[in-house]
Amino acid sequence: MTLEHVLLVSGIIFAIGLYGVLSRRNTISLLMSLELMFNAVVIAAVAFSRFTPPAGLADGGIVTANEVRAALTGHVLAVFIIAVAAAESALALALIFALYRTKETVEITDVAEMRR
Repeated sequence: MTLEHVLLVSGIIFAIGLYGVLSRRNTISLLMSLELMFNAVVIAAVAFSRFTPPAGLADGGIVTANEVRAALTGHVLAVFIIAVAAAESALALALIFALYRTKETVEITDVAEMRR
């Protein structure tokens, strides 16, 4: 498996999520499509971190602490993206529940105004 294969999978997942965001009217489907897009970015970040090691790690020389930190940059970024996505999902679901209680619908097109 090469970097190109992983990036191809990541791009396909991102494209599916983008299609879902642009074509769906249901807010739950929209939220799931956004999560697909976040996960595609996480896959790409970890792939770049995995397949492009720092020079000290690649040539087998003495590895410094800075090179180890640089090697884990994509993984740390992935953890932050997952944490932000979890917070975004919790907030979006709370908004969807509030929207359903007031308008009794979860369709985006039915909610043109946020007034009661």
